[in-house]
Amino acid sequence: MHDSWTTDDMPSQEGRLAVVTGANSGIGYVTARELARAGAEVVVTGRDAGKARAAAERLAAEVAGARVRPDLLDLADLASVTGFAHRVELGGRPVDLLVNNAGVMAVPRRRTTEDGFELTVGTNHLGHFALTGRLLPLILRAPDPRVVTVSAAIARTPLADLSDLQSTRTYRPMAAYAKSKLANVLFALELQRRADAAGARLTGVAVHPGLSATGLQRHLARPLRALARPALEHVVGHSVEQAALPSLYAATAGDVVPGGFYGPTGRFGARGAPGPAELPAPAGDATLAHSLWDISEALTRVRYRWPGAY
Repeated sequence: MHDSWTTDDMPSQEGRLAVVTGANSGIGYVTARELARAGAEVVVTGRDAGKARAAAERLAAEVAGARVRPDLLDLADLASVTGFAHRVELGGRPVDLLVNNAGVMAVPRRRTTEDGFELTVGTNHLGHFALTGRLLPLILRAPDPRVVTVSAAIARTPLADLSDLQSTRTYRPMAAYAKSKLANVLFALELQRRADAAGARLTGVAVHPGLSATGLQRHLARPLRALARPALEHVVGHSVEQAALPSLYAATAGDVVPGGFYGPTGRFGARGAPGPAELPAPAGDATLAHSLWDISEALTRVRYRWPGAY
């Protein structure tokens, strides 16, 4: 446990290229900003090109000498994922760090992505699965690459039942979110297992940010949003700045364990300094993770290319 770990404890990120999804606001923005402050070159992605550009400009104004560039990435559209990965590839640089941060939560009615997936699972899990797979050759070219996938504490609840992954039988907004967040952890751990089996140098981890008021609450009714923000930030949770610390810790700290799960270490994991966190019970099921991987490959048509398997 790191009682006082802050961004001041981050090692230099000079020379590293980082991609942060959903970096135009909230936890993603703070993550991108602090990585840039530590010296990384950061690709700020968002599903709205104008918002991504505005976020990059704001970040550059906040961090003197920041090397940051915006790019369009809509995780609810596999064609957008492929296009983004192609543009990164054209840049010719290895990807040292990928932070799978973007997400949607509590979408009131069942909606689908451009490819026909349920929107929450399609964005939060399948989009990131496809993105990581498309970027994998560049990730494996980096000397010490990390993939950090952002989950949530709700992954520990009974709502996270993957038997109806895309909510085709019954759709409940928070259940769809919980499924996607458990899928995030299963993906991160299975990514590490497959990297280890291939002898690939890669650190894959999952994190959860605790409780904080972010843009994810935008689908809540306005009176609920007004009540939620002060409660999340001051009573049970913490600020967006603090909520970004688990991602930053997992992305940069020297004692991060491949295949680990990190989050706030305070009471109930709602707030506090970042450190190892208790895994959701189903996340330890390698058979479930393998099955989810196979399903994800079939749905996205993205197959991971490991060394020796080209």
